[in-house]
Amino acid sequence: MNELLYKNSPAHWLLSLLARLYLRFLGLTSSVTIKGRKDHPGPAVYALWHRQEVLMIWLHRHRGLCGMVSKSKDGEYMARILLGLGFNFLRGSSSSGGIMALRGLIKAAREGYSIAITPDGPKGPIFKAQPGIVLIAQKAGIPIIPAACALSRKKILRSWDKYQFPLPFGRIEAVYGEPIRVAETDDIAAKTLEVERALNALTEEAERLLAAGA
Repeated sequence: MNELLYKNSPAHWLLSLLARLYLRFLGLTSSVTIKGRKDHPGPAVYALWHRQEVLMIWLHRHRGLCGMVSKSKDGEYMARILLGLGFNFLRGSSSSGGIMALRGLIKAAREGYSIAITPDGPKGPIFKAQPGIVLIAQKAGIPIIPAACALSRKKILRSWDKYQFPLPFGRIEAVYGEPIRVAETDDIAAKTLEVERALNALTEEAERLLAAGA
């Protein structure tokens, strides 16, 4: 857990430090409204779409959540950002080391860690959940907490999911849904679709709340 692969890289050290400072600045200058229960009492799997992860990382800083980070050079930046903000992580992705990392997340959840997952990441398709998140919840016996946010000031990147990068001095609406519980006998595909629909519904709700407060 918390493995850094490019330990002697000044660029990774510096840019990840600047990113953490930016997140702190974002938190100080943004007006954030939270609907629903942000912190579940006990281990859970927090689900959010990949394009919304920047704001959600800030909201859950220093709570010891555990996630999966790519082994790539780009993933190293995220690993260092998460480590500096009090997260834990395992290295892997759907294309490299995914099965071992998934098993590691299940083990971490059984040991009492909450897990954070972007079920459409890292390569999409956008707004389509993959079954890994449901498998973690099922094998570890913990609920899934769907979450979404909407940003009044943001830069939309030219990525597969139109990644939303929050800008300072804006309004933010974050919405948390009811826990989704996964029994041993539940159908994985059906539960994955339930998670997907919940995340899309919460995203729409966050956007409505943002528009209503404009």
